[in-house]
Amino acid sequence: MLHAVIMAGGVGARFWPLSRRHRPKQLIDLTGEGTMIEQTMSRLDGLVDSENVWIVTNADQAAQIKKLVPQFRDDRFIIEPVGRNTAPAIGLAAVHLHKSDPDAVMIVLPADHRITNIPQFHFCLTSAVEVVHDSELLATIGIQPTRPETGYGYIQMDTSGIRLRDNVYPVRTFAEKPNLATARLFLESGEFLWNSGMFVWRADSILKLIRDLLPLWGVAFEEIDGAIGTPQEQNVTRRVFESGKGISIDYGVMEKAPRVAVVRGTFDWNDVGSWDEVWRLMPHDDHGNAIRGNVTLANTHNTCVLGNKKLIAVTGVSNLIIVETEDDDHDLPAR
Repeated sequence: MLHAVIMAGGVGARFWPLSRRHRPKQLIDLTGEGTMIEQTMSRLDGLVDSENVWIVTNADQAAQIKKLVPQFRDDRFIIEPVGRNTAPAIGLAAVHLHKSDPDAVMIVLPADHRITNIPQFHFCLTSAVEVVHDSELLATIGIQPTRPETGYGYIQMDTSGIRLRDNVYPVRTFAEKPNLATARLFLESGEFLWNSGMFVWRADSILKLIRDLLPLWGVAFEEIDGAIGTPQEQNVTRRVFESGKGISIDYGVMEKAPRVAVVRGTFDWNDVGSWDEVWRLMPHDDHGNAIRGNVTLANTHNTCVLGNKKLIAVTGVSNLIIVETEDDDHDLPAR
């Protein structure tokens, strides 16, 4: 059965002052289109049954998400006691999915991306599901690059052999965030895609590779598996997470796995990783300004202003980010 796992554990420190410890990036509306996690859940309509959507997060954020989406089932939250990066979070989700459905196929999605052209997004994920459904293959979604971006990792497609599908290629290598000269070479080659951080695989396949490549976490997940549904589950999960070391799924598994495929994603995608990206996504006036709220501008250029209730007047500036918030002394910046 097909399941979706939404990764929603980040703190969103880059979007202070809007993002705070109790209101990270995925729980705020950055672009005027709803909160990031609500958009992520909405994009799954028509692809994954709502009963098979899971959210991996911490207890505090689970409570905040429940306020946003009150109909979401409590038993579909997978709670990380301590953040340990993406590999342990994904492994924990895989343990729970495999326990409830031994044939589970997982779509793993970050909670804080902006994606348009939803039919093409569904097509790419469906292509990935088809190639992993009856195999131990791991699949990831790569995004066709539009510029020599230095802020993303890259995936090199192997275009020399037979494709797995029209839009699915074996992976030749993963590349870390490059310098500008290298990013230009990647773009010119036509073989590299941006690493989106979206994955598709069978739950049993990723657990097997975690046992092989991250054996300490493999043992930890076997212990958690044995405790699921018992009074000891919460204590066991906390103990193994508190004693475990953090590691990303890319470094810990994807870069070392024997069989990895990449789907060439042709939908519009943005990881909304900075205020500059928010400015880029919003409509601009003739002077390059992007505004929301009660804002008046004079002699202002290339500036992003996000207002709330107050009138914001801006004059004689350029290249600024201006954000109005209602500060709460008990909710400190997420730094």
